[in-house]
Amino acid sequence: KSNFTANLATTVALQGYRVGVVDTDLPSPGIHNLFSLELEPTDKTLNNYLWGDTPIEETAYDVSANVGVEKNGKLYLVPSSFKADDIARILKNGYDVKLMNDGFRRLVKELQLDYLFIDTHPGLSKETFLSIAISHVLILILRPDKQDYQGTAVTMDVARQLKVRKMLLVINKVYSTLNRDALKQKVEETYNENVAGVFPLSEDLVQLASEGVFCVKYPEHPVSQEFQKVAQQIQEA
Repeated sequence: KSNFTANLATTVALQGYRVGVVDTDLPSPGIHNLFSLELEPTDKTLNNYLWGDTPIEETAYDVSANVGVEKNGKLYLVPSSFKADDIARILKNGYDVKLMNDGFRRLVKELQLDYLFIDTHPGLSKETFLSIAISHVLILILRPDKQDYQGTAVTMDVARQLKVRKMLLVINKVYSTLNRDALKQKVEETYNENVAGVFPLSEDLVQLASEGVFCVKYPEHPVSQEFQKVAQQIQEA
C-alpha cells in the first residue's frame, strides 16, 4: 500500500505537478523510508500537528530531490512518527479526526498542491472513514484472493454510502499464469467499477526492499508503466 502510494505520487510529480503525501498510518508508519527521508528524533511529524504542537505545513518535508523531481514538479511528505512512545500515545489516546481533515485542507492551500495523496492504515476505522469521505478519488488495492475480494466489497459499500465521487480499483500481485485481461473484466463486472491497473507480481519490486521508489529506479519496467496508466486516470477524474 505504501509502495503503491509512493510510486503513484512520484509518477504524478514527475509530470510537473505539486504533490503532497500524508502518512496517516500512525500505528505503523514507514513511507518515509521509500522517499529516503532520514528522520531525526527532533524532527516534526504528523503526530506533532495532531497534538497541537505545530502547524501541519511545518511537518511537510520536500523530498523532490530524493526522487529526481525537478523543474515545476514538487513532492512533499508529511511523515508519521516512528518513535515507540509516540505510537503508544496515539494508540492509547487517539486524536481529533476533524483536526486531520482541517490539516489536509490547510496543507493543500499553504503548499499550493495540485494533488494530495493520503496513505491510510489498512482496513476500516473512523480515521479511514474520514479519508474515504473527503477524497475526490478513492483507489482500492486488491489481490486476486478470496479474502481480499470480500474485504473490497465491504469497503466499496461503505464508500458508496459516503458518496465518494470516484472509485478506481487496482489489482496487485497478479501471477504470470493468470490471464490479466480476463481478470480485469471479471473484477469490473463483479464490482461495477473501473480497474485502473493490473500489476504483475514482481520479484524486482520485492528485491528493492523499500529502498527507494521503484518507478524512479526502473522507469521502463512493466510495473512502472502500470503506474503511468493509473496516474493518467487520476488526472482525468
